[in-house]
Amino acid sequence: MSDITRLLDAVRNDDSSAEAELLSLVYGELRQLARAKMAREKPGHTLQATALVHEAWMRLGDQRFENRAHFFAAAAEAMRRILIESARRKQAAKHGGGAERVDADEFEIAAPTEKDDEILAVHEALDSLAGHDIRKAELVKLRYFVGLTIEEAADALGISPATAKRDWTYARAWLFRKMG
Repeated sequence: MSDITRLLDAVRNDDSSAEAELLSLVYGELRQLARAKMAREKPGHTLQATALVHEAWMRLGDQRFENRAHFFAAAAEAMRRILIESARRKQAAKHGGGAERVDADEFEIAAPTEKDDEILAVHEALDSLAGHDIRKAELVKLRYFVGLTIEEAADALGISPATAKRDWTYARAWLFRKMG
């Protein structure tokens, strides 16, 4: 039986000194595993091998392992998950994950008024939206100028109410920004 397997057995039997001894024994191997995982990451990755080892060790917590292979397989899986979470956080930040969320229903598109310049601004914005997405522009026309409900406009356009709601939310935000 290897030293690691013996220490895993001791940890499983609640030997408090065995955990520290296990860490010192496997730390080098975990660092090699972490370095290998980090080598496959894109350059400029901010997570370091040492931090990856420490985070993986924390996640392994008080799990019980059958043997050395089981321990290192679990450590590798913990490291993989840490790297995936890190990549997802970065991806979310790139795509507005840190942006303040605003309820689209809080912003109203101005209702038709007697102000010619306001109607012209809405018209120009709608023309611009139509160049971007004709269906969303048609939905705005039906809701804004005709006064149809989401369900009625969805029926008129031959789309589901859920799609109409998503389109309406997008169109309102787009027009709000365009007219902004």
